[in-house]
Amino acid sequence: MKTIKQVLFFVAWGAFASFPVSALAQHGGGHGKSSSSMHGMGNSNAGKSSSSAIGEKLQDNTKLAAKLQSLLPKGTDLAAASSGFKNLGAFVSAVHVAHNLGIPFDALKAKMMGPPKESLGKAIHALRPDADSKSEISKANKQAKQDVDDSKSS
Repeated sequence: MKTIKQVLFFVAWGAFASFPVSALAQHGGGHGKSSSSMHGMGNSNAGKSSSSAIGEKLQDNTKLAAKLQSLLPKGTDLAAASSGFKNLGAFVSAVHVAHNLGIPFDALKAKMMGPPKESLGKAIHALRPDADSKSEISKANKQAKQDVDDSKSS
């Protein structure tokens, strides 16, 4: 009986240990709702660094670039602003969070990029402790998805 419990423990531990940590980190430690449609956004350029892939996507998608530019301070270089983000969805969501909460994007990005790196939820909490980070992330993810969808239909 003891051996069976040990085997079950190690099987369960192996399954947990292989769970993608980045999925948890993206949404404040796994405490908020996940938006699986946002995770894959921007990952289609295998072999390229994600930052350069995001910059290329924004160069190709002028409608999305214009939308993001309107949410950021005038003159912001989108390629520089997007550098360090894992995918397009994470970048667009962060832009929306900063805009929605009146947080300077550079401050939000600095918290997220570290050191130490922080999830979007923790960065929101650090910069706006009174904000409900879970609902703000959910709202920003919906806005980001809508922006990306709108930019594809022209």
